[in-house]
Amino acid sequence: MPSPFPSGTVLGRVWRPGIGPAVVTLRGGRVVDITARGAATVSAILALSDPAAHVAAAPGSDLGTAEGLLAASTEAAGADGFRLLAPCDLQAVKACGVTFARSMIERVIEERAGGDPSRAAAIRAHIAAIIGDSLRDLVPGSPKAAEVRGFLQGEGLWSQYLEVGIGADAEVFTKAQPMAAVGHGAAVGLHPVSRWNNPEPEVVLSCDGRGRILGAALGNDVNLRDVEGRSALLLGKAKDNNASASIGPVIRLVDADFTLDHIRRLELAMTVTGDDGFRLEGRSSLTEISRDPADLVAQTCGRHHQYPDGFMLFLGTMFAPVQDRDAPGQGFTHHAGDVVEITAPGLGRLANTVRLSTEAPEWTFGTGALMTNLAGRGLL
Repeated sequence: MPSPFPSGTVLGRVWRPGIGPAVVTLRGGRVVDITARGAATVSAILALSDPAAHVAAAPGSDLGTAEGLLAASTEAAGADGFRLLAPCDLQAVKACGVTFARSMIERVIEERAGGDPSRAAAIRAHIAAIIGDSLRDLVPGSPKAAEVRGFLQGEGLWSQYLEVGIGADAEVFTKAQPMAAVGHGAAVGLHPVSRWNNPEPEVVLSCDGRGRILGAALGNDVNLRDVEGRSALLLGKAKDNNASASIGPVIRLVDADFTLDHIRRLELAMTVTGDDGFRLEGRSSLTEISRDPADLVAQTCGRHHQYPDGFMLFLGTMFAPVQDRDAPGQGFTHHAGDVVEITAPGLGRLANTVRLSTEAPEWTFGTGALMTNLAGRGLL
């Protein structure tokens, strides 16, 4: 099992009992609170000219061992318990969809199945017989992609998901509101209307308001396949619910030992372990992504759209589970109590337990509460 925390220069957030959220880093296996006036949020630190240098040199107070923090970061911690939070605060939480060929085909299947998992296997076989491997290694927006588009249209297989998968424009949507993401050890939430859903292990880029890629973390872009499959216009309901975005355990900052090229080569592994003894394993490799991470950032932030407080960007996943769980032909769907663990060398481990969004703790500490808290502590 990889270390829960990555090496290198990291930036995270914890909840300090009786105090509130604190910005932290890890040094020698110790958790160090580096919250300071002028650098009281992760967003503010990432806006500095050299965030990694600031984090490495910032004075702070020792909060204990990293192992102790990890052990405390569970659902039992409570609202005022010492625990890891999502390592972002004021940043917008955005996500890219359909960035891998494998998951792109699954989105087409969801659409054609109308959100009914019992129809997925037959549709999958039909599409595979026609498409084969024709979508692999395509450069979105290229002349070759245009040829494939014409072929698929002729076969009656064109889809809005193929449009964003091989067309010029990427799909970028809002995954969660600022301050709404949950961290390592917390519950992740499924909307109770869903009966066909899955985790999505992803790399999440941390960018400042100028679009600089300053770090990366692990993320679980919880996905409701039946809701989005009924209509893409239900994307907001499928993606943005209470506790439906998990990020962590910390942000590993870009420096001489961790560059964008390292991010481009990241390999993610995921396990889902159920109370019923079910176990699912999956992987997602950024080497197989159809669009370069830098292109996805440019399509998210630029003259067309600004994010003054920065943004977190889920890069999408190649993972789309088809392993049957409850009955033949039904594929995979979550059960309450599933434990999802996502790991990657260089980014650590992110673990969460699956609950209904109506059973996960309500999101009550938003941007206004953060500003009030920091002002009361003399940090603004």
